[in-house]
Amino acid sequence: MHRRQKLSSPEHKRDLAAHGGPLSMSRNDTRSFFNFSQLVLSAGHFKSPPVLKHSKVTYFEVEILDVQSKKQICIVDKVPPSSTLLDVKHKFHKACPQWYPSRVGLQLERNGPYLKDSINIQSLAVSSIITLYFTDLGQQVGWTTFFLTEYTGPLLIYLLFYIRLSTIYDQVESTKNFRHPVVHLACFCHCLHYIRHLLETLFVHKFSGGHTPLKNMIKGCAFYWGFTSWIAYYINHPRYTPPSFGHKQVSFAALAFLMCEAGNHFINVALAHQNHSGSKACFPSPTYNPFTWLFLLVSCPNYTYEVGSWISFTVMTQTLPAGIFAFLMVIQMSLWAQKKHKLYLKRFYPEVRRKAAMIPIIF
Repeated sequence: MHRRQKLSSPEHKRDLAAHGGPLSMSRNDTRSFFNFSQLVLSAGHFKSPPVLKHSKVTYFEVEILDVQSKKQICIVDKVPPSSTLLDVKHKFHKACPQWYPSRVGLQLERNGPYLKDSINIQSLAVSSIITLYFTDLGQQVGWTTFFLTEYTGPLLIYLLFYIRLSTIYDQVESTKNFRHPVVHLACFCHCLHYIRHLLETLFVHKFSGGHTPLKNMIKGCAFYWGFTSWIAYYINHPRYTPPSFGHKQVSFAALAFLMCEAGNHFINVALAHQNHSGSKACFPSPTYNPFTWLFLLVSCPNYTYEVGSWISFTVMTQTLPAGIFAFLMVIQMSLWAQKKHKLYLKRFYPEVRRKAAMIPIIF
């Protein structure tokens, strides 16, 4: 029986390595391998990516209550902080389809003003729940539709009286009587006035998608259409009496009317250019155009020119209905001018503080 010869340690290791056997490692070798492994794992491109922490987005809940009964109508949830009030109105419309966004009025307080659609919802938040009061504004129409309807009526109505329909005037009397030149001039001036309004509504004025109640358009149409019918009936009547001072009165008043119409147009263009440019840091200043020099005296020269047009038309035609209409226009325009002048004082105090609202010294 032969005794197995014990191999030396290096030879034993080589034989095991050749036959795929396990290698025994010394304590120093193990420690070196562990340190090398830690070094590799700590390398840049082998390092495990950091865990991304997602920022939590705070959503708001908008509670909408009826302004009269204070009862809850609905809750608009998951409203992002970047949303506007118009976005809330669209979501409210999805929950309550009978109220589309343009007829929805929202208030922070029951007796407070209606909030604008452009306001950011985050600016209203005191907590995660925002309470708003709802008011049904009724049937709404766009501002472009409002003005086109309001100004188209007087243009067509006056022309119906100008051609002297047999249903309005006596046909025999209309053919016999001679028409004074002021009748033709008054028709031209009246049509020019409303054609200018229509063209400026389409091409000059820019409305930011606002709406107004339908009842306001009905009242405006009743006022303009009714007075136009009254004025046109007397001026185009076969027994119409021309002005007392003849051609001098007509010529002077017609020239003043045309100048006021031109001034009104150039002022509206200047105001529209200021709004389009986006520069609202200063009050509109006069330009080389002499019609804009009225900015030096009043803050609302477009209303000044509008009133001047109707006063000139009254002097030119010398009729009572035109005078009453001009008087009412002075009152209405002065109220609008005072309201707009107060807004200008808040925004452009240094430039506006020494100006009048519509008529120098008086208003």
